[in-house]
Amino acid sequence: MDYRVLSSLSKSLTPFSLLLLLYIFPAAATATTRAFNLSTITYEEGYSPLFSDFNIERSPDDTSFRLLLNRFSGSGVISTEYYNYGFFSASIKLPAIYTAGIVVAFYTSNVDTFEKNHDELDIEFLGNVNGQPWRFQTNLYGNGSVSRGREERYRMWFDPSKDFHHYSILWTPKNIIFYIDETPIREVNRNPAMGGDFPAKPMSLYATIWDASSWATNGGKAKVDYKHEPFATEFKDLVLEGCIVDPIEQISSTNCTDRIARLLAQNYSIMTPERRKSMKWFRERYMYYSYCYDNIRYPVPPPECVIVQSERDLFKDSGRLRQKMKFGGSHSHRKHRPGRSSRRRNRAAAGASSKSGQAAAVS
Repeated sequence: MDYRVLSSLSKSLTPFSLLLLLYIFPAAATATTRAFNLSTITYEEGYSPLFSDFNIERSPDDTSFRLLLNRFSGSGVISTEYYNYGFFSASIKLPAIYTAGIVVAFYTSNVDTFEKNHDELDIEFLGNVNGQPWRFQTNLYGNGSVSRGREERYRMWFDPSKDFHHYSILWTPKNIIFYIDETPIREVNRNPAMGGDFPAKPMSLYATIWDASSWATNGGKAKVDYKHEPFATEFKDLVLEGCIVDPIEQISSTNCTDRIARLLAQNYSIMTPERRKSMKWFRERYMYYSYCYDNIRYPVPPPECVIVQSERDLFKDSGRLRQKMKFGGSHSHRKHRPGRSSRRRNRAAAGASSKSGQAAAVS
């Protein structure tokens, strides 16, 4: 629902009915309607196979691709360049029906170059048993800080398998913002006390689908059921905005100072009052775990945490909701995914579906 719909309805509604409608759909009433001014690219212009090329299907016009998971392997792609900060976005449609044990990930990382001290920004979609909705989580690591995972988990207000929705990661020297469509769902502002925990080294963009039966659904109790294969996730409206750099020398192909300044001036980099209101709406209704409210794991919240009392009131000391949402899921987490090197690619092709990586458990 957008402003045009609300405007049309308002002509036939009583003032009380209109107020009720705005209460039911506060995000529609507060989210900005102007589309981000994004330039999309083709697969060839920005991506290459990460693993299991045989499970990657490109559209005839090369503007979209599908990643498949079957009993032989998952699949994944990686950007052909590294970026020193940027905006990374794609419209994604997730698999439908029985998706237990499946993880679809859209994330930035440099684990292939900095194995011991990598950075990472994650959006991970977690499948579910038949009739139960997809869930998703965001996370960030800096300088190999995998023991200090900063994960949050959420449910969605729509079915992500029925249509495409935009998922975006903004990464600047000042902050990180995760978006669904144009609704910001999480912002992490850089705090000097974070030190190297704030991602700061050049990263590539990844998209993967893989078998995470060991943890993704009901703590690993529900596995991938391959009688429903192949599982396909689709990506289009591909956006890679940022300063291209050499990850080792960190020498840019252009002036990164100017590129970062332009990045910070973009519409999607500005947290307007309307966007903050939309983010508040989302978080108070759809977030079901936050490390910032997990006082058992972090007796002193990490320095970047901004404690919002209206959120704080919703959560127990474990970081979980006081009132349980009615859908399956576990708060256990995963390790890093396959990297760029041929050694990792071969390992991924043979058994990528069993990979999961390090983070502090919150179950």
